[in-house]
Amino acid sequence: MLSNSKYLALLLAISVSVITTLFLSLVPEIEITALLIAFILSFGSSYILSYLLIEYFIFSHIEQIYQRLNSLMEDNFSFASEEYPQRYWHNPIKRINAGLYRYAERKQREIEELKKAEAFRREFIADISHELKTPIFAAQGFVHTLLDGAVKDKNVRIKFLKKAAKSLDGLDRLVQDLLTISKMETGDIKMDFEHFNMYFLVLDVFDQFESKADKKSIKMSVSPSATHDIFVYADRQKILQVMLNLVSNAIKYKKEGEGEVVVGFKQHNDEIEISVKDNGMGIPEEHLGRIFERFYRVDKSRSKDRGGSGLGLSIVKHILERHHSHISAKSATGVGSEFVFRLKKGIPVHETRSQPEAG
Repeated sequence: MLSNSKYLALLLAISVSVITTLFLSLVPEIEITALLIAFILSFGSSYILSYLLIEYFIFSHIEQIYQRLNSLMEDNFSFASEEYPQRYWHNPIKRINAGLYRYAERKQREIEELKKAEAFRREFIADISHELKTPIFAAQGFVHTLLDGAVKDKNVRIKFLKKAAKSLDGLDRLVQDLLTISKMETGDIKMDFEHFNMYFLVLDVFDQFESKADKKSIKMSVSPSATHDIFVYADRQKILQVMLNLVSNAIKYKKEGEGEVVVGFKQHNDEIEISVKDNGMGIPEEHLGRIFERFYRVDKSRSKDRGGSGLGLSIVKHILERHHSHISAKSATGVGSEFVFRLKKGIPVHETRSQPEAG
């Protein structure tokens, strides 16, 4: 009975009106009619005020707290998406309600993060299973073919052994890339920072891809405006890996006709901006936000034919994050792509190189 706002308001109204009437009865020569009117007026006003206060300032909030507690016990945090005033209340009941809301909001975010992590885990397991299965099955097929009698034919034997070795080499690269990413994420890879000439490093990268670029009619060059003294402070081997991945992708995904890969440099106070630009196939806009994810391929069928573990850009992103840097990409289908990142400016050191000009 006392849990009902109407009964509580009625009790309060009766109490107030009785006390008021008794107090007025102490006045000499007051008439019964006046006392009756005072009782009615005090009862009516007290009832209305008590009911409004109890119902709208206490019971409604307690009911809301009860509903939210039930939701929390059922692991339902959907009410956290509701709008709730972000301010401190003087009313302690409203403060409790606000506390429940903030708790549910935090739990809702945790649930969403867990769902994202679970979806990422399932996708990763599916991707890694597919990536591992391809070279393993290929090598397995070649070996079993040899065991079934093809080993007696010298030409077939050498051909199949080479193909099996190529598949196993691809598997080894995949495992090494996975280990690299894992170590990057856990911080197990030691970063060896030093001052070096980024211009010379780019020329070393061009040397490694010279034969492949010539076969595909691709011209590699450094921006004409760049000087030969571009010193940065970074891990040279890791940045070499970054440039190898970026230039390799630019060569790999060229379009028909003459291709071009241009590396540019820009000075920004205490940083050097490095860009790798090509006029290749380009990346559709809807894929740009995901190209640095593990195993993400813009065109899975065509990417398979071009080789690679699908981890190159993910490794690039992790390496640059360890350098407190960020890589961005701009691209348009059929026009080309440009990848840009920054490194801390270094101190000039003496470096020599046998071939001072880019190919």
